[in-house]
Amino acid sequence: MSTSEASDALLDFLADPDHLTLDLATAVTRCSKALGLQHAVVYLVDLQQRQLVPQTDVASAVPVDGSLAGWAYRTQSLRVEEAESGGVIAWYPLLDGAERLGVLAVSQAALTSASLTRGRALASLLAMMITSKRAYEDSYVRRIRTERMQLPSEMLRAFLPPRTIGDGQVVSTAVLEPAYEIGGDAFDHSLTETTLHVTVLDAMGHDLASGLTSAVSLAACRNARRNSAELSELVASVDETLSRWLPDQFCTAFIAQLDLATGMLRWCNCGHPAPILIRDHRLITDAMERDADPPMGVPSQLTSQPRQTHEIRLEPGDRVLVYTDGVTEARTREAKLLGLERFADYVIRATAGGELAPESMRRLIHSILDSQEDRLRDDATLLMFEWRPRAD
Repeated sequence: MSTSEASDALLDFLADPDHLTLDLATAVTRCSKALGLQHAVVYLVDLQQRQLVPQTDVASAVPVDGSLAGWAYRTQSLRVEEAESGGVIAWYPLLDGAERLGVLAVSQAALTSASLTRGRALASLLAMMITSKRAYEDSYVRRIRTERMQLPSEMLRAFLPPRTIGDGQVVSTAVLEPAYEIGGDAFDHSLTETTLHVTVLDAMGHDLASGLTSAVSLAACRNARRNSAELSELVASVDETLSRWLPDQFCTAFIAQLDLATGMLRWCNCGHPAPILIRDHRLITDAMERDADPPMGVPSQLTSQPRQTHEIRLEPGDRVLVYTDGVTEARTREAKLLGLERFADYVIRATAGGELAPESMRRLIHSILDSQEDRLRDDATLLMFEWRPRAD
C-alpha cells in the first residue's frame, strides 16, 4: 500500500462517524487495515504499573520490568524485536500527553520507514480513543485491576487526575499506594498557560469518612482554582468547606502554584511534611522547611491568623518531591525507617542516569512496597514536579 493510499484509507475511517462508537478491538483492526499494517495489539498498564495487560487480543500479560515492551513503556520510546513466527514486532508507547497508558505492538513482515510512521500514527490515534472512552467504559478499568478494590479507594480514585501531566516547561507525576485500599491520601495537579497547580492531601483516618474528606477537599480546591482564586483564598475555601460540611474531619495538605515563566513557587503547608528540593543532582537541605500551619478543617483555624504563604524561586531542572507521612513511616524488613535521604538519593541517581520523572516515581514506590512485602502501615503518596523552562 502506498503512502497516499494509506492516508486516504485512514481519512475515510476517521470521516465515518461510526468510528467513534466502535469497540477498541474493532477499531484496532480497521485502523490497522486502513494503514496497511499486518497486526496490532493494545496493551494497557495495570493500576500498579507492574504488568502490561492485552486489551484487543488473546495474549499473556507482559511484565513492565524485564521485557522489551516494558522498556518501550518505561522510556517512552520505540523498541523493535524479531517475532518468533518471523518478521518483526515494533513496540510503540501509548501516550496521552505526558501520561503513559501502555504500549502498542505492531507486527510486520519487515520494518520500513513507512510502516514505522504508520505505527506511530496508529499509536497516537488509539491513545486518544482510549483516553476518551476509559472514563465511562468499565471494560478498561476491569482489565487493568489485579485485585478487588475497596469502596473508599473506588470513591477517591474517581476524583484523581492522570498520574502524569506536563508540557514543554514542566512535568508533574504522582503515585499512590496501596492501590486498592487507599483511605485518605489524594493528589491533584493541573496546568494553565502560566501556572502548574499541585495539591497533596492526607485525611485523618483510613475509612470511608477519610476518603470523603479528601474527595470534598479536592473538589473545593478545584472549584476555587477554576474561579481564579489566589492561593490563600483557595486554602481558605477548603477550610470553610470542611468546617461546614464535615465539621469533625480534617486533613493535612500541601498546596502550591508554580509560575512557569519565572520559576516562582508559592505554597501553603497545612500540617504536612515539608517537601524536598533536588538541584544539580544534590539535596538542598531545609530549602523548603517552614513552620507548618494547622491541618485544614481544624475549627480553631477559622478564627485565627490567615494561612502562611511561602515562596522560593526554582532554578531550571529543579525537582520538588512532595510526600505523605505514609512514606516516612514505611520501614525496611529490619524494622528501620526508610528515611528521606534514601528517597532523595534514589531520585538524584535516577535523574543523573537520565530517567524520566514518571519512571522514577514508579520505581521508587515499588522499592517502598517491596521493602514492606507489599503491605504499608499507611497510605503513601509521592508527587514530584520538575521545572524545565524553554531556553530563550
